[in-house]
Amino acid sequence: MEVRMNIPDDSAVQLQANGDMARRLLEMAALEGYKSGELTAHQLREMLGFDTRMEVDGFLKAHGVALEYTLEDFVRERAALDALLDK
Repeated sequence: MEVRMNIPDDSAVQLQANGDMARRLLEMAALEGYKSGELTAHQLREMLGFDTRMEVDGFLKAHGVALEYTLEDFVRERAALDALLDK
């Protein structure tokens, strides 16, 4: 989906000075969506065009956002690790 918006010139100049404005706005929206729980890490990855979960982790870390990691995630990963160690 393409979204258009009007931004005051002084704000646009400041955003553009720090890099590609469209990309910066996309990243801001993606971060806010993730922090608010409206977007999952998978949706964030797709939205920003990252190939791996590691890129998402790095992006979140670079922006001071903690990765959502639930008890269910831990239990699932622990079971997978235990299965590998039992072989």
